[in-house]
Amino acid sequence: MVYDEYQTDIGCLRFVLRENGTLVRILLTDHHWFTFKENNAVKKSSELGKPIRQQFQEYVGGERKDFELPFELEGTFFQKQSWKALQAIPYGETKSYSEIARLINRPQAIRAVGHANSINPFPIIFPCHRVIGKSKSLTGYAGGLEMKKQLLRIEGVFI
Repeated sequence: MVYDEYQTDIGCLRFVLRENGTLVRILLTDHHWFTFKENNAVKKSSELGKPIRQQFQEYVGGERKDFELPFELEGTFFQKQSWKALQAIPYGETKSYSEIARLINRPQAIRAVGHANSINPFPIIFPCHRVIGKSKSLTGYAGGLEMKKQLLRIEGVFI
């Protein structure tokens, strides 16, 4: 596997890819990165990461709303359902955890949806930052609440 990184105003985004350019994971914090790197052999490849960096640069600059990147999604059936539901949240809008649970026809699985969000392998692409508390409050985010707030601001959402 290889990686590339992109330093933005919202923080450092690290992209883990297969040698064929397929995205395997996006890591948002140094803690996640160091843990991942300790358990996986990765080397840097700016060339393979270039199209990913470009799309994220466009997103952070407010020029891109959707991503067109090859990725390899691994998880349980429920997790994949939850992550796919995130993509149904339009750019610039938010949904609550309970709304996501209802979208996947599992209205009682609110905490499970929250857990799936917490281990989302492709944050921003599967926009878990668009999921907020039922009371319209900011809730946890793998990159921290400040990053979540900044991502929402990029999309014109102010909470």
